Amino acid sequence: MFIYSVRASTLRFFGILAVTACLLVGIMALSGSDSVSAMSNGAYSFSDVSSKQERIEFLSQFGILVAGESEESEDIVMPETLDRVLLSYNEIQKSQGLDLSAFCKKKVTRYTYKVENHKNPDLHVYANIIVYRHRVIGGDVSAAGEGGFVLPFTAFEAAALQENANDAKK
Repeated sequence: MFIYSVRASTLRFFGILAVTACLLVGIMALSGSDSVSAMSNGAYSFSDVSSKQERIEFLSQFGILVAGESEESEDIVMPETLDRVLLSYNEIQKSQGLDLSAFCKKKVTRYTYKVENHKNPDLHVYANIIVYRHRVIGGDVSAAGEGGFVLPFTAFEAAALQENANDAKK
């Protein structure tokens, strides 16, 4: 026969430990949903985009020039889980240090601007910024139709630099 006794102080200790663990998990869950991971090199700022001018300045740090009057906005509720299409789109976000998976079921705003400095003037190129609480959580530079593409912001700058280098060699 096995007998084990537990004192009240032992129960109180484990009870406090369990409550503390629950509080920590709750705090981490609430604060983790609002976090945006920026690129590790710190070269780009993904926060403080509450006004149209700040969003235009945000895009300009990637070499993207847009017309402010072309701004369109749309409120979107992110789905509960990312489907196959959004998972693929999230890979683009991850390549620029962002991650949409933390914002499932959140109401976000997508701002769209017409890009004025793309190398192919025949394409209609747009910059999309996805914002949650004045912070950029995602976005892209894209064009539809023949020759269309979807690029992260950082790839647009690299493509522009490559194009300038090719022009300089000619």
